[in-house]
Amino acid sequence: MRSMNHKLLLVIGFFLVTLGMVLPYLMVIRFFEPTYFLSFMSWGATAGGMFLGLIGSAMYVRLKK
Repeated sequence: MRSMNHKLLLVIGFFLVTLGMVLPYLMVIRFFEPTYFLSFMSWGATAGGMFLGLIGSAMYVRLKK
């Protein structure tokens, strides 16, 4: 994990959280058929993105201290 760049983690986390926000919207407007798999994938993307964003933020703060 030391070789991971904090900016990369923040960007990946941002895209995952955005995906987790867009997928439920597309399911509500019936662009995608709502399924359990898609719902859990959306939840997982949101949770994973928040986790990666938190780790990237912690790495940034530690680097700047």
